[in-house]
Amino acid sequence: MNEKSAPASSFLGKAGPLVLARLFTAGLTLSIPLVLARVLSLEDYGTYYQLFLIATTLYYVLPFGVVQSLYYFVPRTEEKRPWLGQALLFTSGAGLVGAALVWGLLGFVADRFGNPGLLPYRGTLAAYTAFLIGSFPLEISLTSQGRTKQSALVYLVSDAVRAAVMVVPCLLGAGLYGMMMAVAGFAFLRYVATWVVVPRGASGPLVRAKLWREQLVYAAPFGAAMALAIPQQNAHLYMVAGAVTPALYALYRVGCFQLPVVDLLYTPTSEVLMVRLGELDKQGRPEEGVLAFREAAGKLAFVFLPFAAFLFAAAPEFIGALFGAKFLPAVPIFRVSVLGVVLAILPMDGVLRARGHTRAIFISYLLKAVVTVPLVWLGVRHFGMMGGVVSWALAEVVGKCSLLVRVPAALSTPEHPLRVRDVIPWGELGKASLAALAAGVGVFLLRAGTEHAWLGLPEGFLWRVLPLALAGLLFLAGYVGVLYATGVRPLSVLASLRARRAG
Repeated sequence: MNEKSAPASSFLGKAGPLVLARLFTAGLTLSIPLVLARVLSLEDYGTYYQLFLIATTLYYVLPFGVVQSLYYFVPRTEEKRPWLGQALLFTSGAGLVGAALVWGLLGFVADRFGNPGLLPYRGTLAAYTAFLIGSFPLEISLTSQGRTKQSALVYLVSDAVRAAVMVVPCLLGAGLYGMMMAVAGFAFLRYVATWVVVPRGASGPLVRAKLWREQLVYAAPFGAAMALAIPQQNAHLYMVAGAVTPALYALYRVGCFQLPVVDLLYTPTSEVLMVRLGELDKQGRPEEGVLAFREAAGKLAFVFLPFAAFLFAAAPEFIGALFGAKFLPAVPIFRVSVLGVVLAILPMDGVLRARGHTRAIFISYLLKAVVTVPLVWLGVRHFGMMGGVVSWALAEVVGKCSLLVRVPAALSTPEHPLRVRDVIPWGELGKASLAALAAGVGVFLLRAGTEHAWLGLPEGFLWRVLPLALAGLLFLAGYVGVLYATGVRPLSVLASLRARRAG
């Protein structure tokens, strides 16, 4: 049976290749900054981050939600080509706009960042931005047509090639300039492949004016949200880039480094929760939604709290092992950025979307944007890089709190009104916090007792990892031991999370 004729019951099986592909590509993406940190100077490493900060900001803002609209329109129509063609033409135009912005404003940005080293990359960055935005529809167009295996294959090939062209030139001594030439060529080939693959096999004209208006109207709210959210999320990165040297900016970006573990667990848990809430509503049991929310949040707490506690406690070992000793000054910044893991425990946006409270999500973005600007300006101006990451953390707390106060209303029924304290899994949070705190104290004691023992270790990655591995084993033993003492069975928690990930 081909993919198009597969029964509805095969949906979860069809999602499997995409899950595996994204897991693999997450590992590839993670490896890029780790390799570049070792082969580039601090100045070039900071310049690399500034170049891609500009490109990724434009990449997420300029498509304006038109590509994501394919998930809605393509499965609902027999004539797919207009929707695909309109997305292709729009992102091609958006790519040209992105290239023009890079070409025209890079001099201004370089001056604001105090980094004239950006200017030699004006042409390659403009080309990379144009072709990358233009190729945005590639994987999404395949997924929206139910061609998940092909989409997974494209994810694997594209991300593998991208990782190669980013690290191989640097490993061969071509430096940052060689890497930018390579990624611009990669983006061009990806753009050509997009125009070959996306319209293939679809029927109808490339554009229909009536359908184009409908597609743009549908995409506009999401595009507006991204135009608000992405600059807000990156505001501290831009402000710090304009206040410090490229070498110090490299330290800041390492301090803000995030492992993809949160997204790999939070996203599927939130999606499964949305499905469960829909089922309860259909069955006439909406009052049980709060139980589903508390269960999901409780399971995430048992993973995210220890993960954050370990990264906080073992920050020197973690940064030293992954990036090298020259990045150890980033440890205080990294410890603040770990707060983002803790804030991901409550899957609030999934609840609000499932119950139709999407306006609260937009208000959260707006509130964070309003709060971020003065916080980042004051924080960086008076406290430097630490002020930048603290201002980001405070804005995230404000945004999460604005969502939390709306969750009780989304989960309440006329017969069962709820308050904030009713939706939080206090028992799971308490047990996970106690176990994580005890295990974290053990790591601090280990460092205090073995601080001088690591000084004589030979050079090499495996020797750098040894302190991190020992800290991890000690933390895991302490965390699991305290959980067992409080009556929690960690294996049952992991089993439920594996089930959510598969879903």
